[in-house]
Amino acid sequence: MLKTLDDWHTQLTGWIFETFLQPVLYATDMMNIADEMLEWADFALFSIFGIIVTYIVCRPLEAWRPVEPVTDRRAIRTDIIYTLLAKLGIFPLLAFILLSAMQSRLEGMLADTGFVSPTLESIFPFLHQVPLLTFFIYVIILDFGEYWRHRLQHSIGWWWALHSIHHAQRQMTFWTDDRNHILDEAIAALWFGTIALLIGVSPAQFPLLLLLMRMVEAFSHGNIRLSFGRIGERLLVSPRFHRLHHGVLSVAEHGKNYAVLFPIWDWIFGTADFNRHVYPRTGDPDAPEKTATGGWFTQQWVGFKRMLGIAEKA
Repeated sequence: MLKTLDDWHTQLTGWIFETFLQPVLYATDMMNIADEMLEWADFALFSIFGIIVTYIVCRPLEAWRPVEPVTDRRAIRTDIIYTLLAKLGIFPLLAFILLSAMQSRLEGMLADTGFVSPTLESIFPFLHQVPLLTFFIYVIILDFGEYWRHRLQHSIGWWWALHSIHHAQRQMTFWTDDRNHILDEAIAALWFGTIALLIGVSPAQFPLLLLLMRMVEAFSHGNIRLSFGRIGERLLVSPRFHRLHHGVLSVAEHGKNYAVLFPIWDWIFGTADFNRHVYPRTGDPDAPEKTATGGWFTQQWVGFKRMLGIAEKA
């Protein structure tokens, strides 16, 4: 299945590149960046597909079983801007390309000494024969890394100043997933890309992994009154599980439901709240009002000043 998907998106990406991007590169004498533009087209294709599927799944559920009525559509429109900017995959792509180039150069230097850097599949050769299992192991490892990145976002002062923009949203929907400061997004991309390279994720697998994780994250942010039940809540992060993390009290405590995909990390490290009957209000009462109601540029500027320790009137 993974090979079929890979072949399909490779052909479509090639067609998009040859039809729309390559003529522009020729006309502007910029064919020297053709490889990078092909990579970007690949990422953009996955991102557009992710937005469409997420909308088709989440929008009807939000209309059917909302936790709360929509009272601030302007705030949601701002989140849509965040999503369109983030889902183009610019930061994850740049991080992966830059890290891949650095890794290739480093491996070339090490190859002269006879050293070959290990990967997940080189350590466990049988994984070459079971690509679906390999893919799932990649997801588990990356999700574990994302859990600890999320905890650090809440624990380090300057990082929380950036991440609090994400928590300031009082009208949370599936669009809220990408509501992040641009610096926070860049750090997250480098974090994710570094782990992916260390465990041997290939450039062909990377967009699919990112797409899967981003779609589940968007769903978990939905304005949806939905729990997965006593067992399901412990297997996959639900909108109910993640809403507790965004709840006003949770923001003040900085201590509940950090998991991105698998709640087992919260269970293992003592940060899980499996109360299936609580759907709190969301937002950060300690954040400046502009981080909740300002436009994209305003929120970015306020977050940057807070990171530098410049007080912003609440």
